[in-house]
Amino acid sequence: MAALGPFEIHPHLAVAVSGGSDSMATALLADTWARERGGRVTALTVDHGLRDGAAAEARRVGGWLKTRGIEHHVLRWHGPKPRSAIQAGARDARYRLLDDWCGRAGVLHLLVGHTRDDQAETLMMRLERGSGPDGLAAMGRERALRQCRLLRPLLDISRGALKDVLGALGQEWLDDPSNADPRFERARLRGRPLDVAALAESARRYGQARQVLERETARLLARTCRFHAAGYATLTRGALTGAPEDLSLRALARVLMAVGGLDHRPARRRVERLLATLRHATAPRMTLGNCLVTAANDELGVFRERRNLPGPMTLDDGPLHWDRRFWISTPPAGLGIKAFGPSDRAGLRREAWQIPEPARLPREALWGLPALFDDGGILAIPHLNYRRDGVTGADAMPPPRFRPANAASFVAFGVASAG
Repeated sequence: MAALGPFEIHPHLAVAVSGGSDSMATALLADTWARERGGRVTALTVDHGLRDGAAAEARRVGGWLKTRGIEHHVLRWHGPKPRSAIQAGARDARYRLLDDWCGRAGVLHLLVGHTRDDQAETLMMRLERGSGPDGLAAMGRERALRQCRLLRPLLDISRGALKDVLGALGQEWLDDPSNADPRFERARLRGRPLDVAALAESARRYGQARQVLERETARLLARTCRFHAAGYATLTRGALTGAPEDLSLRALARVLMAVGGLDHRPARRRVERLLATLRHATAPRMTLGNCLVTAANDELGVFRERRNLPGPMTLDDGPLHWDRRFWISTPPAGLGIKAFGPSDRAGLRREAWQIPEPARLPREALWGLPALFDDGGILAIPHLNYRRDGVTGADAMPPPRFRPANAASFVAFGVASAG
């Protein structure tokens, strides 16, 4: 835990607890650590609704934790479930639910029980998929979610050691049947002999290389890139394209992720084609990763592509991460929100624009700004300081903040120790 700090004086930790041996041990160890510092732990179990008996298992886990004085909540995944890539869909839903709970509760640290065995299995799966150096670094010790830090304090500890901990504490655990289901890749791996120590050491070495590359990429971005409150980015063309190719590709992909609202970087070969065009074309206009990329002289512009923006929707109470770029903390319920477009601008009175020259924003940045509307049409465009005469419903709303789902700068990749 010391390597993952700093923490509050009296830390409040959330721990994801499925009921398996790894997560149960993580919860009990974290509880001891937090209590020694005057803090506490809250255990969170996600019921995906994918298996009969999952709800009963969650109740059983809650009973175990209650006897040890650990607060426990069950988070349920509602709505349609995927028919393919089930585990990936469940994982994404699980982290979203856990992250949202931490945001509501004001908890900054979410612990998960990944072990050295998980690290070795992850490396093997990525080897079989042909992953590059970043993928072969497997899992890092920490990762920034939208509202908290995801921490893996036991990444250099074996699964067997954690079972020994539970045995010493007289604590039962559950065995997830999906861990033995041959439909799933990780379950198939667990049926094969693996040199866990050697694989984990390989992942650690790849992780050290990734740390260096990420640090140099961040430095390149600091020199070349500027993000704007209106949800776009500009870059110095010569500095970006003149850097070592791997760093240029990484930096460009990070900017595309941030402006495009992506969860994953675009395919490397597509970013390579974009970079080659930026190096040689005079005034290119290309699209990639939900973004429009333009160049004029020595400036690149990366804007959100209009065709991939969300359609009009009605606002409800509660925070909204609209289009995965703009965060609206207290939306006025009952109004609508949509992407501002050319046809909308034609309907606004020029004198109502409360900034001297709206055109100082690039035209590509205008289209896609969040605009509030009602039955009478657009009533407010916060980024342009526009308010329709007599508007009251939108006045109390803080302006949407550019807060990408994946920022270009994030928690550095943390390598597990060589233990």
